[in-house]
Amino acid sequence: MKNWRELIDAAVSIGAKKASLISVEDISFEPAFRNACIQNSCGMYGRCWMCPPDVGPVDELISRAKQYRYALVFQTVFPLEDSYDIEGMLAAGKRHNNLLQTLCDQMKGESFLCLTCGACGVCDSCAKVEGIPCRFPEKSTASLEAYGIDVSQLARACEMNYMNGVNTVTYFGAFLFDNLQ
Repeated sequence: MKNWRELIDAAVSIGAKKASLISVEDISFEPAFRNACIQNSCGMYGRCWMCPPDVGPVDELISRAKQYRYALVFQTVFPLEDSYDIEGMLAAGKRHNNLLQTLCDQMKGESFLCLTCGACGVCDSCAKVEGIPCRFPEKSTASLEAYGIDVSQLARACEMNYMNGVNTVTYFGAFLFDNLQ
């Protein structure tokens, strides 16, 4: 297993603005944060295996997350042309998920739960819309909000800014695990 300090350093070296290690006990879980998913503001509700309702009931997901002891939380911050730069936000989300997958690859063989921002970004189009099973269940990721995590409180607990200025977009990801080296 890689030393968790090395993973924090690796996250920053490949593009995270910050990374931090906290206890899962310090994470605020609230089923109401799942409402962002239910309101379908991202357009993925019912269109992705890792999004609600298919990812599972929020109470079960919270219980699953609380079985872990630690969380490696990281944030990425990307510049935008302006606050309406949807293409820039989507490209930043893809870069964030690429960073997440790179870190996942470094953690092979470990037991962990990987959570990200928004819908799973492993495939360009989720197999759910084609009515077939997930193509990459070992790489798929659910969102922090789907697990009822208050991301703004998570940022504060990790001494990170939830927002990082005008014409930027900030995304968060987390790895929940038990063994700390």
